[in-house]
Amino acid sequence: MPAMDQQLQTNLVAILEISTQKEQENERFRGFLKYQNGEELDAKVHQLNEVVTPKIDCTACGNCCKSLMIVVDEKEADILSKHLNQTREVFDGKYVEQGNNGMMIINQMPCHFLSGNMCTVYEHRFVGCREFPAMHLPNFKERLFTTFMHYERCPIIFNIVEGLKIGYGFT
Repeated sequence: MPAMDQQLQTNLVAILEISTQKEQENERFRGFLKYQNGEELDAKVHQLNEVVTPKIDCTACGNCCKSLMIVVDEKEADILSKHLNQTREVFDGKYVEQGNNGMMIINQMPCHFLSGNMCTVYEHRFVGCREFPAMHLPNFKERLFTTFMHYERCPIIFNIVEGLKIGYGFT
């Protein structure tokens, strides 16, 4: 896979506009990726991730923290409530709600713990926050739906997907 020569796009307004223009193209590309070798695709995504991610300042964006529903598990809630010197009952009452499927989610967007574009509990943030946008994880093909769902939201995802298109010669 060649090095990514294109200019990285970080402007959220431009990314949203481009994503709207490329909706059909991205549906075709997602279908195309389903038929690629998973290990080779992971290698390409990881290579692009190593190039793109260091060039994107997430604290200049914070869009994930402003617009994603965050899932919280019991252990994470215990750790953060302890860090905040709150009982779980107080923590749960202030910050989480039970989803229809029984999962706990943060009860507001943007996230309670976002100040400007910075996480105020960064060292204690939830696993979903730590892993997003998950371009470093294996099995990219299993996350195609969520990747393309977040294409318009995250400059890292946007630029990696666009880099994949170049790498595959997809038009």
